[in-house]
Amino acid sequence: MNLNLSQFLAQNGGAIFATLGAALATLLAGIGSAKGVGLVGEVATGLMSEEPEKFGKSLVLQLLPGTQGLYGFVIGLMVLGKITKDLTVANGLGILMACLPIAIAGYGSAIAQGRVAASGISLLAKNEEQNTKGIIYAVMVETYALLAFVVSIMLLGKF
Repeated sequence: MNLNLSQFLAQNGGAIFATLGAALATLLAGIGSAKGVGLVGEVATGLMSEEPEKFGKSLVLQLLPGTQGLYGFVIGLMVLGKITKDLTVANGLGILMACLPIAIAGYGSAIAQGRVAASGISLLAKNEEQNTKGIIYAVMVETYALLAFVVSIMLLGKF
């Protein structure tokens, strides 16, 4: 059976575009989280060499940039449940577009949150009583990842 490109896309395009959306949501948000967590880890490791008793307090800041990767992963899983052989190209493109908010905002906000959390580690190193303020600053960046996550969920509900 010989299929030309237009037939192939008509038969499989929906699944291909939806799979691309799941991959982008997972990969971009995950890469951003890895970069953000890495930034914090570099600074936290320096603190641990001087004051290992602050590990628990620094761990909270270390974990925060990882949430965007989780949001992207959840969207990716949600998309996988929508992929069928009869998914139309239009719906597949719609699913791809629904994945973009968390893919893009997740990537950028995880890196930004990593920078803020790394500064929070510096604050913890200088004044342990101010640690909560460093956490609050880092959580403020999370707001935009959460907004993108909610938008992606709402958009996926349309398909």
